[in-house]
Amino acid sequence: GFINKVVLVNDKPYPYVVYVPRDYDPERAWPLIVFLHGAGERGHDGLHQTDVGLGHAIRRNPEWFPCLVLMPQCPPKVWWDAVADSVERSLLQTCQEYNVGRSRIYLTGLSMGGYATWQYGGKRPDLFAALMPICGGGNVDNAPALAKLPIWAFHGANDDVIDPEESRKMVEAVQQAGGK
Repeated sequence: GFINKVVLVNDKPYPYVVYVPRDYDPERAWPLIVFLHGAGERGHDGLHQTDVGLGHAIRRNPEWFPCLVLMPQCPPKVWWDAVADSVERSLLQTCQEYNVGRSRIYLTGLSMGGYATWQYGGKRPDLFAALMPICGGGNVDNAPALAKLPIWAFHGANDDVIDPEESRKMVEAVQQAGGK
């Protein structure tokens, strides 16, 4: 199920949740999905980020998710780049506490988390097996690093919060850098 956790960064607590499937067996390595939520789920409760996106999907159909899922929570009034250390630490702590297949760590996020997926994935292409940004955008200067990773990008054509052109720019830049 959903297990509430906290990681300390410079003595400051950052809540996160780890979803552990019912049939989790610590004797074998498991894939891990890191899910970065959007701006509306920021907070300190450690739970709101599990109510939308991936967390909501897991609750409805847990059998579709034979993997571990890490869901950190971004504090109010900041963006993911300001708390990248807390994401990194919660990921490290999760890998220490569970049997994670290090070559099967995937990064996804939506909206603000979609932007963070493009950004963090570009800074750490060595860490992730693939990226799945949803309705985000990013810095096209990261395209050479991103081109090293498989990416499956999604963006609704009628999105009235984040312009779909933001995702199109990133996809085009990654393709021009040799990525898929």
